[in-house]
Amino acid sequence: MFAGLILAGGEGKRFGKPKAWAELPDGKTFLESCFRVLRDAGAEPIVATLPPGTDDPGIDGLTAVPLPSPGLDMFASIMMGFDRLIGFPDWEKAALLPVDHPLVTSGAITTLVNMTALAAIPSYRGKHGHPICIDREVATAIGRSEFPGPTLREVLREVGAVDVEVDDPGVVANCNTPEALRDALRSINQGS
Repeated sequence: MFAGLILAGGEGKRFGKPKAWAELPDGKTFLESCFRVLRDAGAEPIVATLPPGTDDPGIDGLTAVPLPSPGLDMFASIMMGFDRLIGFPDWEKAALLPVDHPLVTSGAITTLVNMTALAAIPSYRGKHGHPICIDREVATAIGRSEFPGPTLREVLREVGAVDVEVDDPGVVANCNTPEALRDALRSINQGS
């Protein structure tokens, strides 16, 4: 069993609004898309860090963790998300998915979760992407501030994260602007 952590607490200045509420062409928000792909891959529980002041985002099965203030750095958001996740029993790994990667497939997540490693980083055609899969031991240490960071990259280096090649262009489709979303959709629809 594995858990999901969606990082969706940013202000989304480059997108023009918080990316959690940005929409895909089918009308689903980035947050809904990330939740569904994690759920379809078998994640339970699923937690999302959200912009300050966010109440219930209206997604059954999603545990919301509103951030205490705007401008919190990514690692602090990860720590808060894992701190909430470690209260749930029975999961062994966590898939950490930034909300600006809504085009990832459940197959890529399943591949990462099935790796025997403390951490696994997907790559597509040699380029690193998301989600990152992290063992519960490492996630717990992050949630309890036992890894100083200052970024996840240092933690991944310290625990010897493995690279995992996946056949999913969605792992490298960072949709952090409307133009990036448009380009990613075009690239994926054309078969990369």
